[in-house]
Amino acid sequence: MLDYLLEAFVTLFVTVDPLGLAPLFIGLTAGMSAVDRRRVAIRATSIAAVILLFFAFAGGKLLSLMGISLAAFRIAGGLLLFSTAFQMVFSQKEPRDKSDADRAVGVDHVRDIAAFPLAIPLLAGPGAISATILAATKAPTWTHLGGFLGLVAAVLAISLMVFLLADPIDKRIGETGRVVIGRLLGLLLAALAVQFVADGVKAIMAG
Repeated sequence: MLDYLLEAFVTLFVTVDPLGLAPLFIGLTAGMSAVDRRRVAIRATSIAAVILLFFAFAGGKLLSLMGISLAAFRIAGGLLLFSTAFQMVFSQKEPRDKSDADRAVGVDHVRDIAAFPLAIPLLAGPGAISATILAATKAPTWTHLGGFLGLVAAVLAISLMVFLLADPIDKRIGETGRVVIGRLLGLLLAALAVQFVADGVKAIMAG
């Protein structure tokens, strides 16, 4: 069970990337009071929690209704996570996320940035949703699934803490720190993504 929870935590933590979202949160909430920033942070993580928990419970059923096998989704999810890892290793993730956030706010005139783009797609994006479905469907027992749901809550709680402490964290780690941490996490995610693809291929060949 420990191996399952450790793999699930690393995958989810890396795809959500709380530290990488700190500068984006600062930029999106620029000019807000401390109280408003706190409200945005709490609401964004709450919405993201609902989304990820929904896919943890219903993701497997949705795949079944659409006629998609778990093995096929593991391969697709692994490729998607590998794409995210590639962008992290080569320092392309943050500019891409910032561009998406700026475009979302500028074009659609979104009033509540807590829901969009913070909750979606920055916190609960395609990578995090894929990781959630993969981990939830891989849980062999309800105990494992319960442990994973606790990890989802833990990762989002870390994200909330990062948002609330965004200014000092961003100043403390600096640009170099963000690059180093991002690339190390990207390497871990790339290895996990390859494992997902390998498991999917193995399951298809065995079936």
